[in-house]
Amino acid sequence: MRTAYKCRAYPDPEQTAIFSRTFGCVRLVWNKTLAERHAAYHQRGERTSYKQTDAALTAWKKTEDLAFLAEVSSVPLQQTLRHQHAAFANFFAGRAKYPRFKNRNSRQSAHYTRSAFRMSNGELSMAKTRAPLRFVWSFENVDPSTLDPTMVVISRDPDGRWYVTFAVDTDAPEPMDEAGHAIGVDLGVKDFAVTSDGKRIANPRDLERKARNLARYQRRMARRERGSMNRRKAKAKVARAHRKVRNARADFLHRTSTNLIRGADTIVIEDLAVTNMVKNRRLARVISDAGWGEFRRQLEYKAERAERTLVVIDRWYPSSKTCSACGYLLATLSLSTRHWTCPGCRTRHERDINAAKNILAAGRAVAGDNPGDACGAGVRRQGSSLPQPAAKQKPRVVRRPA
Repeated sequence: MRTAYKCRAYPDPEQTAIFSRTFGCVRLVWNKTLAERHAAYHQRGERTSYKQTDAALTAWKKTEDLAFLAEVSSVPLQQTLRHQHAAFANFFAGRAKYPRFKNRNSRQSAHYTRSAFRMSNGELSMAKTRAPLRFVWSFENVDPSTLDPTMVVISRDPDGRWYVTFAVDTDAPEPMDEAGHAIGVDLGVKDFAVTSDGKRIANPRDLERKARNLARYQRRMARRERGSMNRRKAKAKVARAHRKVRNARADFLHRTSTNLIRGADTIVIEDLAVTNMVKNRRLARVISDAGWGEFRRQLEYKAERAERTLVVIDRWYPSSKTCSACGYLLATLSLSTRHWTCPGCRTRHERDINAAKNILAAGRAVAGDNPGDACGAGVRRQGSSLPQPAAKQKPRVVRRPA
């Protein structure tokens, strides 16, 4: 399997100039290739292959205006063409949006394969540079002198911080011991997650805590003259504020997902349509701040590594309106109603805990006796009113093949 280690990098002035020039060339190649590909399709109805973009890049280097492309390493430029080809493949397959042009004010990166760097005794030497790149290794359980990366990514964030990422092919980790526990997770806004065993995970709302400072920095930036050094400094402050929010959110999501994977053999969640939910103007900011999509992505790959089972039930399953004791299904349940009493069995329910219990029951039903086998069965309980089927389609079960 492939894993990555991201570390802070501290390039010297010469390396900073070379990497900055490389970022500019990468950005130019991406934007020029994208513009020509767009024009070829909309004007002549022709699709552009990777071979054609590669030949075009070679021709650009021979022109007088773009001869500077030959002054940087050719590997990041070739990788840019590959990334754009993959981006269009994902777009036509419906997995991503249409590729966009790159901006010099956003995060900059350059990908180097084995032919463009050398890793020896823990020292990294990049193409077109003289001295080794200084970086701080932050992983105590891994010796950098034994590292054999397949790819190195040099990146610079908008706030000016430099990073180096090592992509390494490693053996699959040992599976975790069985926890003997299954859990259903109901994601929300007030509480980030409520589990079927009654545990509540508070929503940190990182963006909301930093919103006041962020707004002040943005107002300061707006008052600065465009293109001035003062505006650059103000823009860097805004970028640093966003970085702090981003890092705090990532840390929370990693801790939460790791604790769930360690504590349960089977985790059941709902297939939330986050893209549609953020269309609600009143809840868009807090939903985006929660990071539900990233949380699911982390659960998926961590469950695969630990040989846990992740079951994703259908988004239309009425988990909140169904009684977890008798199966009675309410006709309506407003979002403001946090507690309700079942008309069938008179059980008093807390909305989120009841939903988490139903999510767990639905996940067990669709996964069958063997959690790795999805059978698509409905949830059947005894009672006067039976709930809706748990899944309208085969649920996504993340499990490593034997």
